[in-house]
Amino acid sequence: MAFNINFRALEWLPAKAGCALRAAEINREGQWEMAEGDNPNGVNRRGMLKTSGTAALLAAVQQAFPSGAFAAGAGPEVTGAKLGFIALTDAAPLIIAKELGFFAKYGMPDVQVAKQASWGATRDNLVLGSAGGGIDGAHILTPMPYLLTLGAIGKATPMSILARLNVNGQGISVSKEYLGAKADLSSAKMKGVIAQRKGAGKKITMAMTFPGGTHDLWIRYWLAAGGIDPDKDVELITIPPPQMVANMKADTMDAFCVGEPWNDQLVAQQLGYTAVSTGQMWMNHPEKSFAMRSDWVAKYPRAAVAITAAVLEAQRWADNPGNITRLAGAIAGRDYLKCPITDIADRLQGNFTMGDGRKYPNAPFKMKFWNGYASFPYKSHDLWFLTENQRWGKLPMSLDTKGAIAKVNRSDIWRKAAAMLGGKGPASDSRGVEKFFDGKTFDPANPKAYLASLAIKRA
Repeated sequence: MAFNINFRALEWLPAKAGCALRAAEINREGQWEMAEGDNPNGVNRRGMLKTSGTAALLAAVQQAFPSGAFAAGAGPEVTGAKLGFIALTDAAPLIIAKELGFFAKYGMPDVQVAKQASWGATRDNLVLGSAGGGIDGAHILTPMPYLLTLGAIGKATPMSILARLNVNGQGISVSKEYLGAKADLSSAKMKGVIAQRKGAGKKITMAMTFPGGTHDLWIRYWLAAGGIDPDKDVELITIPPPQMVANMKADTMDAFCVGEPWNDQLVAQQLGYTAVSTGQMWMNHPEKSFAMRSDWVAKYPRAAVAITAAVLEAQRWADNPGNITRLAGAIAGRDYLKCPITDIADRLQGNFTMGDGRKYPNAPFKMKFWNGYASFPYKSHDLWFLTENQRWGKLPMSLDTKGAIAKVNRSDIWRKAAAMLGGKGPASDSRGVEKFFDGKTFDPANPKAYLASLAIKRA
């Protein structure tokens, strides 16, 4: 375990805290160490103290600064919240923020990070809220806060997106039965096998993780771009991410779309291959978000900024190449992903072995948490997700998308949190025109033109 320390803040530690600090120093034989991969010239001049002295030091800092060593003015209104996550690599920012003490650093030492069984369970627990035995916020599929706010997936529960957790890092994997088809960016290569199997009376089943969620939209886009109707030519079913590989092993489906590390694990177990990593479909596409119930954010606005700042610092740490091995080790355990470290680390490092002979070392489409404003919740990206859900009939065409985004997307909180780290966001809440692998473009100023360009749709 490692903990970030502001050495200037430690100069003001009271005597009792200083004793704990000295004990921590003694445990490390008086030597401070910079963590491998950390930049000593970073915005916060971050230093890391390794292993045995960390607990004593963390306790000292918390005692001396109950509102956080970095707090300026009034601290958070509360010291904790209950957050949910699904066993996926892109949950790393929440896990790291807890494991490395970033929540405590920003005055939120009592934040809990609790594993959820499925995205459906995440939805249900967000509706309950922590007061009802549920959760206050979560690592979540970006469309879900909108679907919850609009009451499209159950009881209407207003949600606020505070940050994007990552870009890229999902995959569409295919059973080894389709190795001969050599499916890749082109799903059309599967048409012959699909026709053959259907002709033999076999049902073509493909899985995603939640209707209307990111994985649902990625596999739909990929199939439709190759002329395969996701509602008519195949059957799409819902499977929780950690159960994808087991279901493929049981031969219950032909393909699935899910986040890492489950695509890499499928390859490692020689059960199939990755047809496409989603960053190949749309480079640096938005993926998961960090969202909280809007009533919690309204009640505790300073805490919302503090908890977001902790997540942002964890994202910055996670995107440091020198930290990947420690990152994979931190999230691989039983309490988190319960997965071999190599299944996580390979693709985080950008080394993609697809399982059909293709290999991409140093792939530019690897998962990113921070660099290139990966963490910023662009409103233009939220509009794309809403438009795609309209495309497939999951949201009405009459929806006031601009109004919905104004309610749910809290890029203002992200900017306040980033300022606590000494940074700032992009100049605009729009990333502009986006281009996809099939030549389609999405102009956030004209989503109707994008819809009109798509051949297969329900809208």
